[in-house]
Amino acid sequence: MTRLRSTRRSRKQVAWPLYEDARTVGQVRALVRTELSELSLSSDLVDDAVLMVSELITNAFMYGEGPYELVLHADERDIMFVVLDSSPILPSPAPHDLGAEHGRGLRIVARLSDGFYGCHPQRYVTQPDLVGKATWFALPRARTTGNVVPIRAGV
Repeated sequence: MTRLRSTRRSRKQVAWPLYEDARTVGQVRALVRTELSELSLSSDLVDDAVLMVSELITNAFMYGEGPYELVLHADERDIMFVVLDSSPILPSPAPHDLGAEHGRGLRIVARLSDGFYGCHPQRYVTQPDLVGKATWFALPRARTTGNVVPIRAGV
């Protein structure tokens, strides 16, 4: 995965603590859909972001350790979602197995984000004294054509 690129200060940053509960992922899907709809984003972009957030949270719950947090950064050009957990183990794509019940989440994130995703250490927003592992993706607010080469290595 790629490292987080330097960014200018976000115009909007919102963070939510997450609780490992069977209902959380569904509640977060609705929350993300509402937050992004308020930003006047295309329905395709909202659908992609909802799916990717769902995948990152599910991975954090399955392979990470609490506490968990979801952060949205939005500025005039990009939106970025970050899922934090306290496990030191970095995520890695599972071997490609069409019959497997799990293991497609990071491939989905890689493909839908055109390679703009990664993992790095980061302080929690809701608990700044804690440092966790941040797994993230970024999407342009408006789809661009012709000036960006999509990165799809390993997917």
